[in-house]
Amino acid sequence: MSDSKFKFTFDNIAEQYRVALEKGYEFCTCEEYVQRKREGRIHKLIVNRVDIDFSVKRAERLGNLFNQLGIKASFFIRLHASEYNPFSFENYRIIKGLIHAGHEIGYHSEVVDQSEIWGEDAEKCFLRDISVINHMFGIEISGTASHGGLTGANNLDFWKERTASDYGLLYEAYDKESAFNLFDTSFYVSDSEWTQWKCYDRGTLLEGNRKTLTEHLEDSHDLIYLLIHSDTYFDKHFYE
Repeated sequence: MSDSKFKFTFDNIAEQYRVALEKGYEFCTCEEYVQRKREGRIHKLIVNRVDIDFSVKRAERLGNLFNQLGIKASFFIRLHASEYNPFSFENYRIIKGLIHAGHEIGYHSEVVDQSEIWGEDAEKCFLRDISVINHMFGIEISGTASHGGLTGANNLDFWKERTASDYGLLYEAYDKESAFNLFDTSFYVSDSEWTQWKCYDRGTLLEGNRKTLTEHLEDSHDLIYLLIHSDTYFDKHFYE
């Protein structure tokens, strides 16, 4: 549902965030959500997640927007993308800037893909990648989000018999552990279909519902899990 065709420009996504703030919603990172949940402070809350699938440069635009609005986000980075190197001169500068601005950096994991492609143990890949991120950026990440790529493998399968706490982490973005369990207890809105929005209500897909974030706010959802991708947004056209 939604009669309007949303154009995924930086100006339009900025307006979505501004309207949410005007309606009294607060934004927090995935890491902050864990603490707020413990304290029972999840009224009119939007958990703000950004997956960097292909473009760190566009993630900087989103980071600047959030800084202007005075809100924080969780940015999840890949280590093995052919599209970008997180440790290149420019991308390292951008990611360090996000960290210095107070945003959360998490690991956008592809450990099942790595295991199948390289013939290496998935757990060893996972621990090595986290160590690399922590050492390169001088941080200790609190969580991960499994990336859905084109290999046909499901990186979430890594978590079938594991929990984030097994590795000293607070969460995996879709885990069902009581400390997090955000996807199944929230209204989830995502731009992951690139040209249209989709949403889930407490883990159930609402078929055909293409409403924007601001349209969903009219329903006064108390807890919203918002996932956007840096790659989706542009000024004039997608291929700029």
